[in-house]
Amino acid sequence: MFTGIVTDIGRVRDVRATERDRRYEIETAWDTAGIALGASVSHAGCCLTVTEKGHDLRGGWFAVEVSNETLSRTTLGRWAAGHRVNLERAARLGDEMGGHVVSGHVDGLGRVVSITPEGGSHRIAVEAPAPLHRFIAPKGSITVDGVSLTVNAVEGRVFHLNIIPHTWQVTTLGALKPGDPVNLEIDMLARYLARWQETA
Repeated sequence: MFTGIVTDIGRVRDVRATERDRRYEIETAWDTAGIALGASVSHAGCCLTVTEKGHDLRGGWFAVEVSNETLSRTTLGRWAAGHRVNLERAARLGDEMGGHVVSGHVDGLGRVVSITPEGGSHRIAVEAPAPLHRFIAPKGSITVDGVSLTVNAVEGRVFHLNIIPHTWQVTTLGALKPGDPVNLEIDMLARYLARWQETA
């Protein structure tokens, strides 16, 4: 489980195709000695397992393998060497819950509609795919590329977010452009509430 609080922006340093999937090497500022093989790490909101790690002249790195299913349903299939990635290590019992409960399972791809500066912040409008948009509510939580955010408003399939300067600078959200795809994970509570209403 994760909280949607990004603690490093990693960088894809190598991409290799394997027999059934794709292998990514990710550069990180984290001390890789403290990352166990088999550990879960959120990559732009997608939970992946660390399969290898190391340290060289360029710094610390770890490797993950991504299935074709994940490549086809997330932004990961578009990644190439040099791509910047929001990273978060799995939450531990007793950690501060700074965001909200995040599973690391991407529900669908959204599309950035517009980005508008508002004072020191930025307002981002994102179009969610149907029927995922039904689970997004004003003042509810959503994860966008692994970042826990609060929904400001909803207009049909488009929802609006206010990104404060700190989040704009310490995540990859500041590099988004209209038309860009983003990984979305809806609030887990909204998912279960909707399911309960369907079966009630």
